[in-house]
Amino acid sequence: MKITAVRAIPLNVPFEFNGGGIRKPSNLAVCHVEIETDEGITGYGLTAITEEHPVASAVNDILAADLIGQDPLNTERLWDRMYWNVCPRGQSGYGMHAISALDIALWDIKGKALGQPVWKLLGGAREQIPAYATFGFSFLQDEELVQVARACVDQGFRGLKMVVGHNGLQRRDEPRPLQDVIRQDIRRMRLVREAIPAEVGLYIDGNCSLDYFHAQEIARAARDLDVGFFEEPITQNDAGRLRELRRQTGITIAAGQNEGQAYRFRDLLMHQAVDIVQPNVLISGGFTQSRKIFGLAESFNASVANGGAFPSHNGHLHSGLLNGGEVEWHLAASAMMAEIYTGLPQPDQGWMRMPQAPGLGLTPRLDQIDKLRRLPGSLGNGKG
Repeated sequence: MKITAVRAIPLNVPFEFNGGGIRKPSNLAVCHVEIETDEGITGYGLTAITEEHPVASAVNDILAADLIGQDPLNTERLWDRMYWNVCPRGQSGYGMHAISALDIALWDIKGKALGQPVWKLLGGAREQIPAYATFGFSFLQDEELVQVARACVDQGFRGLKMVVGHNGLQRRDEPRPLQDVIRQDIRRMRLVREAIPAEVGLYIDGNCSLDYFHAQEIARAARDLDVGFFEEPITQNDAGRLRELRRQTGITIAAGQNEGQAYRFRDLLMHQAVDIVQPNVLISGGFTQSRKIFGLAESFNASVANGGAFPSHNGHLHSGLLNGGEVEWHLAASAMMAEIYTGLPQPDQGWMRMPQAPGLGLTPRLDQIDKLRRLPGSLGNGKG
C-alpha cells in the first residue's frame, strides 16, 4: 500500500453550546487532515487548540510531499521522518500539531487496512472507559454554571471540570485586577461544590494562564473544597513552579495536554511536578508518541488522564493501554465535533464505549467540511 495524496483543511466550526438547557452560539478551530492510498483507503486526522492555518501550511507545504509514495503502515518510520523534517532541534508548536494530525490519520488507515479499531491495535485493554464532563466555562453566568453542573450529574458523570484563571496573564493590563478574577473563581468553585453531591469529583483547569502567586491562592481554596486535581495552573507548565505549588498546597497537579514533545513529560515527572500526566493525541505526537508517554508515566507510577478533550481520538489510547484513565467529555468541543463527524462515541452514565468499527470509527461529513472551508470566517482563529 502506498500514500497517494495528503491534504490539510483548516476549519473554523460554528456550533451551539447546549448544556442543561443553556444554549449559546460559539465556534472552535480545528485542522482536519486526509491521507489517501492506492488501495482506496483514506485516513482522517485532526489537531486543535491552536491556530489552524499555520498547521495546515506545515502539512500541505512541507510534510505532504515527503509522505507521498510511502507505506502508511510504517507508522514508526514515518513519524521519525516527519519529526526530522519539521522539528530537527526538538521544537514544539505547530510542527508537532501537524505530525500529530498526520499520525492519527496513518493509524486510522492501519486500523481500516487490518479491519480493527485503533484501540485494539494499541493493546485492547478495555472496551469502555470512564468519562468526566468539562462544563464550567467563563461565558456562563453563576446561575448557569450551577444549572449545567447539575445537568451533568443527572446524566451520570462522576467528575466535573471547570475553567479558572480566564487568561489571567493575558489580561494584566485590563482595568479589572487579576485578584478580582481569582476571587470570582473561588466563589464559583464554591457554588459548584455546594450544588453537586459530595461523591462527584470537581476538577479545575487553569489553561496555563496564571503565575505562581495567583495559582497558589486558587490551589489553597481548591484543596479546602476537595478539588480532585488542578490542571495546568501555571504558565508554560513550568516544572519547578509546579513542583513548588504541589508541595506547598498539597493539591493534585495534572498537566500535559498542550505539550508536543515527550521530553517535556520526562521533565515534569523527573521534577516531581505532576501527579497526573495528560498527553493529548491531537498535540502530543499522535498515537505513535503518546503511547510511549503512557509507558513513561507507568515507569514513574504516575496516573494518566485525558486533557484537551476529543475523547473520540484520545479514547483509543485510554481504552487500548492498560494504564489508561478518564477521558474528557468537553461539552463545547463535543458539540463542535458533531458538526463535522458522525460515528462519535457517546457517554452513557459516565462511561464511554469505544467503537468496534475499523480505524477511528469516525466518518467525516465531507459536504460540511467543504462548506466550512469556503466560509470567510474560516480565516479566523476560532478559539471560542
